[in-house]
Amino acid sequence: MTVTVVGIGGSLRPNSQSERALRIALAGAADAGAKTVEVVGPDLVLPFYDPAVADRPDNARVLVEALRAADGVVLVSPGYHGTVSGLVKNALDYIEDLRGDDRPYLDGRAVGCVATAMGWQASVTTLTALRSIVHSLRGWPTPLGVAVNSHDVEFDLEGGCSDPVVADRLRTVGRQVAEFAAARSA
Repeated sequence: MTVTVVGIGGSLRPNSQSERALRIALAGAADAGAKTVEVVGPDLVLPFYDPAVADRPDNARVLVEALRAADGVVLVSPGYHGTVSGLVKNALDYIEDLRGDDRPYLDGRAVGCVATAMGWQASVTTLTALRSIVHSLRGWPTPLGVAVNSHDVEFDLEGGCSDPVVADRLRTVGRQVAEFAAARSA
């Protein structure tokens, strides 16, 4: 059985460093046999989450349905002022729409967490925030999470990374998500 890993992240800038990091992590999941789905940048431009609103815009419905079908998730956020970007946090708030499902929130799903920022402090605190959010959503953060200092590491448009160790860690996060999802569904 093929598992599905949904990647959420990036910023409003097309091909941002965080979006490129997400693609490397999803490549690791694909290498492990997973089908991958990307929800990035413009797909994450959503109205502020309001649980009282029943009629969601198309991109919110797509996001929620992708997460509902996901066997695993990879989250990548840029670090804005030491924490998760508003764009990514608002997208994660839409997971509340899964509260009444048989598998509520991210229950039982492995979630790989990656943070990118122009310094170690912001990347590490953002990674910590992502892992805390995943716990509160009943997900299982993978053993490896990756904090990327964008001051020292660059990602190119072809899927490359200036630091092979960082690239390997990102692929490992994706692989861990896919392998956990496959083991859980077996």
